[in-house]
Amino acid sequence: MSDPAPYRHPIPGTQPPYDAPAYGSTHKRHPRQPLVHIPTTLTEASAPHFDPAVFTPQADMSQLGGRSAMGERIIVAGRVMDENGRPLRGAMVEVWQANSSGRYHHARDQHDAPLDPNFEGRARVFTDENGNYSFVSIKPGAYPWRNHANAWRPIHIHFGLHGAGFAQRMITQMYFPGDPLLPLDPVFNSTADEVARHRLISVFDLEVTKPEWALGYRFDITLRGQAATPFENA
Repeated sequence: MSDPAPYRHPIPGTQPPYDAPAYGSTHKRHPRQPLVHIPTTLTEASAPHFDPAVFTPQADMSQLGGRSAMGERIIVAGRVMDENGRPLRGAMVEVWQANSSGRYHHARDQHDAPLDPNFEGRARVFTDENGNYSFVSIKPGAYPWRNHANAWRPIHIHFGLHGAGFAQRMITQMYFPGDPLLPLDPVFNSTADEVARHRLISVFDLEVTKPEWALGYRFDITLRGQAATPFENA
């Protein structure tokens, strides 16, 4: 067996740091000592296997029990790739988000905004042979998050990507073009490199849009290397 291709480390500034000064909660949860490298074993690299026969795909968040959720219906589609642009086949993609009023379907979210009985805000899809995924949702709302006296998160969708094994999980966020809160958001701006930071912003795509039904946004994800999508470390 030939040796695997060497890992291409990201360019400095293209991934968010563990401790971001403007992102208050990172001060308490970032590591204070150098990280210890633990070699990956076969167990972490190959198990468990996320099979759609077991982890049932749920690709439509815009309705629940046949009842439509409140807000603007959208379609999100994209491609998951490795550092060489090759498709990642069979990767499990989990997404979660706030509803159109900016509130999560979670007991700990006590934001003074209405819950939607027809929106749970979570979905699960798998990439196809070409690394493509898609799901239907409702465009989320902005919400306050107490990072400072008048802090609001831009509208966003969380992504959790799972590979072939337990240790192969990466988390990121997708933002929307033209959001006026982006220049003010310390989470988005914790990625110092501007070009890398803008990889987190989806692109309106007329080809993804379904006529008279929903606007479409494209969000491609590169898992590693010098063109990698920024991922959350803290």
